[in-house]
Formats: sequence, structure tokens, C-alpha cells
Amino acid sequence: MCVCVCAGPPTQFPVALAQRRLMEVQLGELPAWLAMGTMTPWVGMAALRRGWQRYYSKYIDVRKGGAGGLTMLLAAYCVLSYSWNYPHLKQQRWRKYH
Repeated sequence: MCVCVCAGPPTQFPVALAQRRLMEVQLGELPAWLAMGTMTPWVGMAALRRGWQRYYSKYIDVRKGGAGGLTMLLAAYCVLSYSWNYPHLKQQRWRKYH
């Protein structure tokens, strides 16, 4: 008798790796799933749009919303702009002003 411990609900038929969504792929299968070549510019744009719609509906478009969602967006913008300008800021730090 074999007793298996599974993390999720048991499935009768395994789903092919190409037909799985990102959240259904296990960590060991991730490189093979990414190498399938299903990423096209349209798929990437659709994923960005879905992500934005999720973020907007969860944090910004709520009944009793506060400043949390907009603050998170502003903080992400600050971190992103700092990371883009870091090489320039790093060189300014080592200059001598005399």
C-alpha cells in the first residue's frame, strides 16, 4: 500500500506542461515552461494588462479606499527611477568638488 502526500487536490489526468498556467507550474518545471516559446509580445502585453487590472481593482477602485494603493504605486516608481539612475548617481558620488 502506497501513501502519497500531495500539496494540492488530486487530479485524474495530468495536464501537459504547455497547457498549464504560470501559477500551476512547479518550481522545477519553470525553466522548461519558459523555454516552450509561448511568450510573444501580445501575450506579454495581455499579462501586463491583467496585472494592472488586478492591482487597480484590489487597491485603487475600492469603496473605502485610502492612500495605500497610490502610496504603493508611488513607492514602486521611486525605487524604479532610482535603479535606472543609479549608475549616474554612483559616478557623482566619487567626484571631487574642489
